[in-house]
Amino acid sequence: MREKIRTVFEELWAEQEEGPAPALADDTVLLETGLDSLGFAIFVARLDEELGFDPFSAAEEAYYPQTFGEFVAFYEKHAGRSAAAE
Repeated sequence: MREKIRTVFEELWAEQEEGPAPALADDTVLLETGLDSLGFAIFVARLDEELGFDPFSAAEEAYYPQTFGEFVAFYEKHAGRSAAAE
């Protein structure tokens, strides 16, 4: 899951920005990656296409991960729920 998320981020970065994508460590603050709010919306939409689910829509309560590690954990948590619902 982590590598798929990283790959989609890097692909989006290459389309929207110049230069290499920033390194994504667990403690990387998402707001400091260089993507703006529209970029993150596109990122989440692309992950929905790639993974087949959107954890932000599936979550019972609003959740806003602040770091890359929290973002990945949120997707991993909901990946199990998505597979169980199928």
